[in-house]
Amino acid sequence: MKRSILITGASGEMGHGMIKKLSGGKFKIIALDVNSVSESLKPHVDHFEKIDIRNKPKLAKLVESYDFDCVFHFAAILSTGAERDPEAAHEVNVQGTKNLMEAVNKRAESKGSKIKFVFPSSIAVYELPSVSEKKRYGKISEDQFLSPITIYGINKLYAEMLGIYYDSHYSLLSNKKGYIDFRCIRFPGIISADTVPTGGTSDYVPEMLHSAGQRKAYSCFVRPDTKIPFMTMPDAISALTKLMNVPKSKLTRHVYNIAGFTASAYDFEKIIKKYFPKAKVSYKVDNKRQKIVDSWPFDINDSAARNDWGWKPNHDLTKAFDRYLVPAINERYNLNSTS
Repeated sequence: MKRSILITGASGEMGHGMIKKLSGGKFKIIALDVNSVSESLKPHVDHFEKIDIRNKPKLAKLVESYDFDCVFHFAAILSTGAERDPEAAHEVNVQGTKNLMEAVNKRAESKGSKIKFVFPSSIAVYELPSVSEKKRYGKISEDQFLSPITIYGINKLYAEMLGIYYDSHYSLLSNKKGYIDFRCIRFPGIISADTVPTGGTSDYVPEMLHSAGQRKAYSCFVRPDTKIPFMTMPDAISALTKLMNVPKSKLTRHVYNIAGFTASAYDFEKIIKKYFPKAKVSYKVDNKRQKIVDSWPFDINDSAARNDWGWKPNHDLTKAFDRYLVPAINERYNLNSTS
């Protein structure tokens, strides 16, 4: 019998990738989103519900209807969009997450066993005071510099703590047991060739890449020397799947950093032009978005994930372009690599 998995934010970049990864095998995919899933994704979904996670009754009814083993919670308003509408971001990223955790905890309690709750967090939870301090500190571990300056980072950090609460402490005064097995990854910037970016502050790299594939000039909103860690979407999906499957006894923490490679915006421009010589890139710095990116680490320490559950990216910077990004962009936009 197939195991049921709930995927929220099914129409987003990460939801899209996870559905493709898990479908067609031993899993029954139950998906939800505020938007309908694309035609290409429908064959991979066993059941889809158009639900806003802020709608607590509808969400609870859906969770009660299925015997889930695991939930991947991707529904969120991303960093740039969140900063433009902090109130909506709080409602979706915090209250929506709380609604889902509450429903999943009740469902798990009724069946008498924990349900895995896998949550993607972000390097937006960090805040480095200056670019010079970023250089001085180097790789940042999970427990350093947790003073985010954006509502998105605040939302993500709170959701991490809420997940740990439901897993380990719920409820201290009434001695109620938590039934969520909370597992979280803090992601760097993610580059996908399969979906167009939608509202992330680190999206200047995928935007640059997709613009090259579409033969469009691109105006980058950060300085050429801007440097943060990135990884490919296939590696991100692989990490989430791996974390889902690792025995709980091997985990020494709830929240893990992972990283792929670190490069500057100009480094990415150079490598993109190597494969797409006609690409046109200029720089028009958005000071507000630049301030956000400057508060994030140059690099992150992912030794805990490597030690606890064998995390290792398949793509370094060179392999990311050679084996995934360039072939996929060529196919997506019907190009030759030299066009």
